[in-house]
Amino acid sequence: MTKVLVATEKPFAAEAVEQIAEIFNNAGYECTFFEKYNGQDELIAAVADAEAMIIRSDNVTPEVIEAAKKLKIVVRAGAGFDNVNLEAATKNDVCVMNTPGQNSNAVAELVLGMMVYQARSHYNGTSGTELCCKKLGIHAYGNVGKLVAKIALGFGMEVFAFDPFVAKKTIEADGVTVFDTVEELYSTCDYVSLHIPANEHTIKSINYDLLSRMKPNAVLVNTARKEVINEDDMIKIFAEKSGFKYVSDIAPANKEILLQTYPNRCFFTPKKMGAQTAEANINAGKAAARQIIGFLEKGDATFKVN
Repeated sequence: MTKVLVATEKPFAAEAVEQIAEIFNNAGYECTFFEKYNGQDELIAAVADAEAMIIRSDNVTPEVIEAAKKLKIVVRAGAGFDNVNLEAATKNDVCVMNTPGQNSNAVAELVLGMMVYQARSHYNGTSGTELCCKKLGIHAYGNVGKLVAKIALGFGMEVFAFDPFVAKKTIEADGVTVFDTVEELYSTCDYVSLHIPANEHTIKSINYDLLSRMKPNAVLVNTARKEVINEDDMIKIFAEKSGFKYVSDIAPANKEILLQTYPNRCFFTPKKMGAQTAEANINAGKAAARQIIGFLEKGDATFKVN
């Protein structure tokens, strides 16, 4: 019987667990849920006889992969996969997949929710501003960016995007104006929403040069990865631009400094929560389970990332 380990330090919602278990049971797989564990050592021990693994934000290090001698596939239930060591996985002939699109609506709704929260002065009783007629820039027009645009247009915002990997006509078909350079996006928009992955090309790419181009009262929204922000440069921007604001569901390393120094100009959720909805939990979990079965039984590697 094929053994699947669902290793989630931050567990799936109860309904998602039930539906994941049902999918594997119907396929004749043995599924074990390994939740709220403490550290890599426990994960290394748990993965020893697993042939497949589902994770969320859990770190799959070379040590984890080396310990999993039977492992054939790891599926990250979500879009980002920088928490999996792809080099080690490839070296050990382990397929790594993500589940793109399954969490997208949850993240997109959070983006607009945080924008409203910041625009209305954190609901502190003072006068705020409206999103209607403001300019929103979307940095990367993937699954999430596309949905952010759709919701923002419903708010009456003017929406712009920069993504050299998506055809201009595809973006324009959604009623979004396309910029040819990222610099134009940052200098034009009142809000900029980040949806870029964290990789060798993007880490710390949101730097002083880009941030200094933003309007004096612009708001940067980050539901991507904290690594894409050059935090030292952002501290300089906070000091130089008295109206600059930053909201994110990924707390930066200098979170306490920012909150103490600029309490009304930044906001961070207690933990990364873009995908923290019941619907996203269920969608991503079920997709991960089905992708494992499809790969092991039919060799379907549609969402392979290594």
